[in-house]
Amino acid sequence: MALIGYARVSTEDQATFSQLDELRAAGCAVIFEETASGGSRARPELAKAIAQVKRGDILVVARIDRLARSLSHLLDVIERLEAVGAHFKSLRDPIDTATPQGKFALQVLGAAAELERALIRERTKAGLRAAKARGRVGGNPALKRRDPGAIAQLSAIRDRRYMADLLATMDAWMPKVRAQRPGNSWATVARALGRLGSPDRPWTADRLSRAVHRLVAEGLAEPDLIAPAPRKPPKDDLLLVIAGIKGANPDISLRAIAARLEEMRIRTPRRGTTWSASSVKALLDRAERLGLVAPKSNR
Repeated sequence: MALIGYARVSTEDQATFSQLDELRAAGCAVIFEETASGGSRARPELAKAIAQVKRGDILVVARIDRLARSLSHLLDVIERLEAVGAHFKSLRDPIDTATPQGKFALQVLGAAAELERALIRERTKAGLRAAKARGRVGGNPALKRRDPGAIAQLSAIRDRRYMADLLATMDAWMPKVRAQRPGNSWATVARALGRLGSPDRPWTADRLSRAVHRLVAEGLAEPDLIAPAPRKPPKDDLLLVIAGIKGANPDISLRAIAARLEEMRIRTPRRGTTWSASSVKALLDRAERLGLVAPKSNR
């Protein structure tokens, strides 16, 4: 069992000295330090700390507010720890998920978080109803005017949310990405992931590539994950058949090869039944590059 500490301050002007002293006194040999707003979930050092935690380990903080400013964020982190068999402990709060008392306190927090969400939803609905009754229409006036400042602010907010979502879900899907990249294409890996870590929609090659590139740029993933996948060799059986036909009769025309393939009921690369001269030529050129047929000058 290892104790892994996490310390956070909100601004560069603050220091983590007192937190570090408490964490070291508690037995934390490894401590991750971070400067980030409490309301932001985009915390690279916290992601690294969680990634290092193994079964039986405990993530330790001096106070709960150093880890999260909202119950939902706190419970999300603890859920990710429990998924790998790890625990969470706050030195100044009665929370230690390795003990029955700590688990009970966590259940109370979970109920409070659900109540908080319900109250927020109800207040939001009530506010929208009141605004509608007064003839007010929702929306940001600055955005409607296409104000550059408002657009930039919205873009920054969306980027922070995007990064927060990646950090919150990467433990679910990144292990499979690491196991399959760069040996497989993004499309192949995306199909293998399905909805893992993305329950609202399946992964696509573009979304997965963008996510991994962003994590690499933030220093949270290995650069070799975004290296180009090796080109898959063509289907040897089809190339060998065409090369065999051409080798048996070097003067045979493309249309004649196409006719032979149709007679043999061999499907095209697109699974069609009708061969064209251009399809045959493309495959012959590939067979030549692989050395399966003689170069054109020697045919």
